[in-house]
Amino acid sequence: MSTYWCSQAWLPGGVVAGVRIDIADGIITAVDVGQNPSGTVLSGLVLPGFANGHSHAFHRALRGRTHTDRGSFWTWRERMYALAERLEPDSYYRLARAVYAEMVLAGYTSVAEFHYLHHPGRGQRYADPNEFSHALVAAAADAGIRLTLLDVAYLAGGFGRPTSGVQQRFDDGDADAWARRVESFSPVGELVTVGAAIHSVRAVPVEQLPAIVHAATGRPLHVHLSEQPRENEECLAVHGCTPTQLLASVGALTPNTVAVHATHLTAEDIKALAESWVCLCPSTEADLGDGIGPARRLADAGVRLSLGSDGHSIIDPWFELRALELHERLASGQRGRFESTELLTAATAHAASGWSTVGAIAPGHAADLVCVDTDSPRTAGADATGILYAATASDVTDVMVAGRWSVRDRLHRSVTDIGATLDTEIGALWQ
Repeated sequence: MSTYWCSQAWLPGGVVAGVRIDIADGIITAVDVGQNPSGTVLSGLVLPGFANGHSHAFHRALRGRTHTDRGSFWTWRERMYALAERLEPDSYYRLARAVYAEMVLAGYTSVAEFHYLHHPGRGQRYADPNEFSHALVAAAADAGIRLTLLDVAYLAGGFGRPTSGVQQRFDDGDADAWARRVESFSPVGELVTVGAAIHSVRAVPVEQLPAIVHAATGRPLHVHLSEQPRENEECLAVHGCTPTQLLASVGALTPNTVAVHATHLTAEDIKALAESWVCLCPSTEADLGDGIGPARRLADAGVRLSLGSDGHSIIDPWFELRALELHERLASGQRGRFESTELLTAATAHAASGWSTVGAIAPGHAADLVCVDTDSPRTAGADATGILYAATASDVTDVMVAGRWSVRDRLHRSVTDIGATLDTEIGALWQ
């Protein structure tokens, strides 16, 4: 057993001083408050580890390379496709290893990887059809982060259109072939689990959806939903209903479902999502000009909220949770749309990705901890809960995942070449 003493810790009931945490086998066994220092002393403020509820690891290579042209989501997508065409399993492993390490440095202890880059393309297959999946699992293990590998079904190039060009790297042919490949993949490790995903209603024909929903039974099921008005317009034209209503009609909206973005919803859509999750990605939604989603209305309807960094234009959980509130302020003209506890709950929603006992400093929960410097030029003077509005990724000093330190004194303990690797791998992809 290991014992840690926190000068301050954010427990389920709020921030408390003098907290002793006992940990055995990666699990918190006891939490006692009002204690004198003992064991290993953790300074600053200790919080539960953050959850990155939506990631496309290879999109990190787009950071700083798609901002000089005006364009739109759809022109940005062409740059993303060009990148996806150049990746191979080995290069993706090296890139993802550095991206996941960057996440851990920022305070993330789990990531849900929305993974649709499966095949060589042109109808070809690797000898192991899950070659890319193995690369991502290895990358996450090296970086010391929990991974939910969300295997994405991507079977169409749009409503009524087959996949073409680079999209064929994503396409298994049909839902049954996709399900067989997913079932054949059984990664080993305490920090990895496998979920499923529907890329979007435009990328999976409606007749294929029930097979995917069935195959996802008991697993997290994520789906891009209504990120762009054009998706809604095309769905209405083809199916006579919104994307949310289409998913509901095939039983895809369950307590295990996570709708990603959910930016352009009707009042009826919000009601239909009441038993599911929504994952907002404020940095990406701003970067791509998607719009501001109805976060407060969703929460008021009972929808559970989570947060993700998606395209990785920035990797900073503090930014994402602040933007959840700040975007609401911009849309409503009001302040205080979310309580600090609501913001932290969304930022630590590991359960949305299948980690039900991660995300709280409490007995029986996984020992995922983040220490933040409360005396930096950014955080000095902030009150305890106000740290959510002050800290950045640069203020994270230490990160523990499953009882093991992945970051100590602002340094990743196993991946020491993060910046150099990103520079090398991203440079090679754009040559």
